[in-house]
Amino acid sequence: MLTALDFAGTFVFAVAGALRAVQHRLDLLGVLVLAVVTGVGGGLVRDVVLGATPPAALADERYLVASLAGGAVAAVAAALLDRFRPPVQFADAVGLGVFAARGAAKGAAYGLGPIGVVLMAGLTATGGGVIRDVLVREVPSVLRHDLYATAALVGGGVYVGAEVLGAGPGPGLAAAAVVTTGLRLIAMRRGLRLPRPALPGENAS
Repeated sequence: MLTALDFAGTFVFAVAGALRAVQHRLDLLGVLVLAVVTGVGGGLVRDVVLGATPPAALADERYLVASLAGGAVAAVAAALLDRFRPPVQFADAVGLGVFAARGAAKGAAYGLGPIGVVLMAGLTATGGGVIRDVLVREVPSVLRHDLYATAALVGGGVYVGAEVLGAGPGPGLAAAAVVTTGLRLIAMRRGLRLPRPALPGENAS
């Protein structure tokens, strides 16, 4: 079940990356490149940092196929997908939760401490989006929008907490995924975001 969600999350992330490419009027190659980096970029960077080679996305090419499929769908149906934004956002939140949980579990498997595990959760869940935004010369959305990266980091903390309590990797994965997804959905519904430091002469918001 978790593996199926993993591929589904990769597909949805790839769709989001491809839609960003369409908005920036990139050609078909650009659409597919942004789809792939968004779908598997976080996991690739995580595995390189951990020394897990070859990275999972290259060892199991189904991840690349899912990313390319997401890019192709977005390329031919961008206008239609825009009409179904809420379902796409819901699927993206689920993908965020699964990726955060997977990243935390892999960090723990490689012997990282609590902070490292939390960082791997955030990197896996948001790394692809950061690469995507850099490629189109934008400030990464995870640094300026509502609770996204924060939700992934909290999910990583939940995984660490589950390990400390002796719950085991299975319950830890489930708890991290559910909490991350739930926090992200609540943030979208209520418009929650972290406070911004105030510039001189303005109020913080």
